[in-house]
Amino acid sequence: MEEVDVLLTTYNTNIKYLKEQIDSILKQTYTNIHLIISDDNSSSEEIKKILKDYEKQDERITLYLQEKNLGYNKNFEFLLSKSKANYIAFSDHDDIWNADKIEKCLKRLIKENVDMVYCNSTQIDENGNILHNDYLKYKKVPLIRGKSHLAISRCIGTGCSQLITKKVKEEMLPFKNSVMAHDWLAGFIANENKGITYIKDTLFDYRLHKNNVFGGRNLNQNLLIWKEKNGSGYKSYLKYRKERVIDQAYLDGVKMCLDYCNNEDNKIFINKLMHYYENLKETKYINFHIIKYFKFLYGKNLFKQMIKEVTIFHFPIFGYIMFKNI
Repeated sequence: MEEVDVLLTTYNTNIKYLKEQIDSILKQTYTNIHLIISDDNSSSEEIKKILKDYEKQDERITLYLQEKNLGYNKNFEFLLSKSKANYIAFSDHDDIWNADKIEKCLKRLIKENVDMVYCNSTQIDENGNILHNDYLKYKKVPLIRGKSHLAISRCIGTGCSQLITKKVKEEMLPFKNSVMAHDWLAGFIANENKGITYIKDTLFDYRLHKNNVFGGRNLNQNLLIWKEKNGSGYKSYLKYRKERVIDQAYLDGVKMCLDYCNNEDNKIFINKLMHYYENLKETKYINFHIIKYFKFLYGKNLFKQMIKEVTIFHFPIFGYIMFKNI
């Protein structure tokens, strides 16, 4: 039975959530797991004590207590550097895994001979109430079997839904300065190697709460947060579109992919995609190069997402109407 490393980062975590998540990992039907935890210098001594107690109680747990705060990405990089197994799963500190999550993901990954599998989840709130039964559908996550340029232009699956191979881990390390999301990077590297697959079954509860680092918020929720801080005028909308959407949600990920790219065809695609995004940032009212959008961002399970993206990218004047009325 192959060992699977489960990488869990913690930082000032809600203790109730933390216990629920660790317990759900330890109760996996696939028992040959190694849970590696890195606490990112939490200020709570209670959290550290709880983690130490778990380590004492189960020999499958290894705990690292950071002496200074590394930050989200660097903490995952640290955990990846400690992993030795042939298969690796990322874990959030506040979700709840189904008992068969690892078993089903590993079985699918081996069967289809790919380097990454990602699964569906149920989204829950702070109290465990179901918000959405099908996260992949709700968030319009691309559905990929094999290889696709979408693994360059988009993040394929949240990190907590992914299981990757050691090959992917080795190519991820060390993190370069351009790394903006470990899960996007994992998907890109897997795509350059043997490819990706997915499981439509919901295999864990993905918790949404006010302290999520990235969270599962939708566009309207993100726009409301922006408007509260920056106002609701057209200049504010264009700034949001440029900085938070095009730069942070798309272009930064593509630049990261270019830094790790070993495939010449993918490099050509990336350079064209970057030029497309840079051109979009200069658009104030309407951009007529809509065909390029479909070359770069079209995919399965993305119809509603594409309508929003086309509006935001190519018709900012109409996107503003939506922005203003939220």
